[in-house]
Amino acid sequence: MKFTIIAAFAATAAAGAAYAEAHASGDAEAGESVYRQCRSCHMIVDADGNDIQKGGKTGPNLYGVFERTAGSVEDFRYSDAMVSAGEAGLAWNEEDFVAYVQDPTGYLREYLDDSSARGKMSYRVRSEEDARDVWAYLVSVGPAPES
Repeated sequence: MKFTIIAAFAATAAAGAAYAEAHASGDAEAGESVYRQCRSCHMIVDADGNDIQKGGKTGPNLYGVFERTAGSVEDFRYSDAMVSAGEAGLAWNEEDFVAYVQDPTGYLREYLDDSSARGKMSYRVRSEEDARDVWAYLVSVGPAPES
């Protein structure tokens, strides 16, 4: 039984890594290391409630962020600007995620064409490479999108 669970986990991890390679330009392994900075605010908990990465609850759960409409995690209180961005069509992809995590408020202001827009995320990922790596990691641990 133990072998079956380990084998299933290994197969899932391999599939996630292959999926990430097809949908992300970063390095998922490096992204896991960079993600440690994100854990103070964000967790990654799968649909069954299993912790992939324990973390804070200041930010929304990042499981399944690929193609998710911005501002749409149930029971999370987003800024009005983030909700408006989602209503305006923002669904997370690598390009938008990388730009957002490097300058959250600036990104929302530009996306919404509203100089008063503000997000709640104050942390900035320092480099584009780190942001791409975190994206690759999140895609690798998330579910395959339905599309």
